[in-house]
Amino acid sequence: MPKRDLERLRAILFKAESIDINEDDYVSGYIDMMSDLSAEDAYQLLLMRDAGLIEGKDAGLGLFRITNAGHDFLDAVRDEGIWEKTKSRIVKAGGSATLDVVKEIAVSLISRAVLG
Repeated sequence: MPKRDLERLRAILFKAESIDINEDDYVSGYIDMMSDLSAEDAYQLLLMRDAGLIEGKDAGLGLFRITNAGHDFLDAVRDEGIWEKTKSRIVKAGGSATLDVVKEIAVSLISRAVLG
């Protein structure tokens, strides 16, 4: 059984966010990454759909849109320094965490940096 890969998941979201969509796609908000995905990527998309980060009929095939929750997750892990510290904390705590916990760690690091 494939495993969740936080690095791949994050990379897919960044790639999806950077795709320019045409005028017709603005109606649905869906992007098409079908030609850019591997089997491992498709599994990560299914996990992201399960977590509410993306939605779409064929999310596992690369036709999806990033949800508000997905954008929130991406914003939380966007900064490379925050991402590295987040991963380090996860490793220290046992090596794995839910997506909600990953986001909470990143948000707490951002809050600490902003608020001092």
